[in-house]
Amino acid sequence: MTPKDTLPYHQKMNLQEVFNSYEERLGLVEHQIKELFRDKVPFIPLIGDYIISSGGKRLRPLFHLISADLAGYDGFASIEIASIIESIHTASLLHDDVVDTAEVRRGKPSANALWGNQIVVLVGDFLYSNALRAAVMQRNQKIMEALSGATTRMTEGELLQLNRVGDPDITEAEYLDIISAKTGALISAACRVGAILGGLSEEKELALATFGMKIGMVFQMADDILDYMAEEKDLGKKLCKDLEEGKITLPLLLLLAAAEEKDKSEIKGIIKNFTAEGLNKITSLLKKYRSIEASLSKAQGLVDEARNELSLFSDSRAKDALLAIADYSLRREK
Repeated sequence: MTPKDTLPYHQKMNLQEVFNSYEERLGLVEHQIKELFRDKVPFIPLIGDYIISSGGKRLRPLFHLISADLAGYDGFASIEIASIIESIHTASLLHDDVVDTAEVRRGKPSANALWGNQIVVLVGDFLYSNALRAAVMQRNQKIMEALSGATTRMTEGELLQLNRVGDPDITEAEYLDIISAKTGALISAACRVGAILGGLSEEKELALATFGMKIGMVFQMADDILDYMAEEKDLGKKLCKDLEEGKITLPLLLLLAAAEEKDKSEIKGIIKNFTAEGLNKITSLLKKYRSIEASLSKAQGLVDEARNELSLFSDSRAKDALLAIADYSLRREK
């Protein structure tokens, strides 16, 4: 069950090389995900097939598989848990798209756009409960606590964000709390459970969990930055949707912190009353105050902190793979 022996230790890897190394095991994970969508109610496997065929990089399962390797575990439970983690993530996306009234996901019509909110919410509920049922079958209390705790935090993050929609007075600390819950928690749990499977010390378990948390937050920061930068055809979703929905993310927070009083007042007015003209003004001010660059710098600081968490571990292909994902987290284009 170990990854292909294609690269020597200490050789810097890129993300594609990491995926190539884990291709066989991710294929097994894909099969297990389909099993979690298996049900007599026809909408569940139908929507499941649609979501699985829509793609996605399967980064959360990859975090788990690599962490399990780093911990010295090579049993089939890592495949099962990786599928559970991706199923929890998928359920959260189904619910998010309903909450956000999203019409596009990964460049294709979202499930709720095709089947309606009621059905998609219920399929998401099924997937959450079925994934956690499968986690219980592992008969490991620490694993169950990690996964159920992450699921709880993800919901809290969405509620915290909804509570601050359209509020220009949200603080950076509140933003970081939101993204640590929405995105960091599940990736942190993916890494932690890999450590648990391998029976690592509490110190190393915490280091892997912290690595996952920080890189998970960077992934969300990168999404938030891309929302103001990328071409719509590349990003696969409507651009500047966060601002239109009243979500105050890192670039806007840093813009508000740096702006002169007159500009700050105008920014707050745009947040409360979004228009295409207002969006153009925000884009101009982001350039004036170099807020995108400041956002990238802050995210890079988190990447550096995350990389330092792995200093407890000896050099290995698994460690190299995690470092490659850390580097990719901020440099990706979509």
